[in-house]
Amino acid sequence: MTTVRLIAALLGMFLAGCQPAEANRQGQVVARVNGVEISALNAATPQALESVIDRELLVQKALEAGLERDPQVARAIEHARRQLLALAWIERNAGVSAKATPEEVRRFYAENAALFAQRRVYQLQELAVALPAEMLEVLRAEAARAASLDDVAAWLRARGVKVTERSLMQPAEQLPLRYLPQLARMHEGEIAVFAAPAGAAVVQLVSAAEAPLGEKQAAPVIEQFLAGRKRLELAAAEARRLRDSARIEYVGDFKAR
Repeated sequence: MTTVRLIAALLGMFLAGCQPAEANRQGQVVARVNGVEISALNAATPQALESVIDRELLVQKALEAGLERDPQVARAIEHARRQLLALAWIERNAGVSAKATPEEVRRFYAENAALFAQRRVYQLQELAVALPAEMLEVLRAEAARAASLDDVAAWLRARGVKVTERSLMQPAEQLPLRYLPQLARMHEGEIAVFAAPAGAAVVQLVSAAEAPLGEKQAAPVIEQFLAGRKRLELAAAEARRLRDSARIEYVGDFKAR
């Protein structure tokens, strides 16, 4: 997950007031599904509880059908179990070392003003365009001359280019990071062209409303993001350390590595 997408998910949780349940509520039973108890640890909000109930009903039917013995399902379960064990090892060994310091939080807040202190909610009109990379600069030149996004769309369609139109109303953290510096400088009605994996995105700014987050409000989001990033770094370092003392043998098609 990219930095911005992860922050978007975290901001969504905190701004919607969906913080995890307090420690003294985590063991509290909040529902029973055919006798199976569900605790607040697994369902911290009413919406999460309904999702967990739906999942539990499906799990019960799968168990009734004996799907856990299906070879493909069994392999997936074992894969998930091993992933959880690896994560548990990192969590146990990371501990306090993965926690972000106040200085790290302040620095991240200052370095990402577009996501926090200068955060905006953008209303955009966007054309998703499928075209070869060599046409990108030609498209930029045409967009700079165009009076409207409709003119750009018409120019593209006249050349047989596939165009998909959509309207967006999104805060900065839910937009691609590469959009933000240019969007911050744009005036209403202006058009920008951004490279995209499948071609390009032609974006017209309709409006931008200030929606800043103070450092205190943003701190839990930043702390969680930085802690997650540190855990990934610790996991990579731990894997390298364990490789030094492990006996690893490549076989079959991978033997020549």
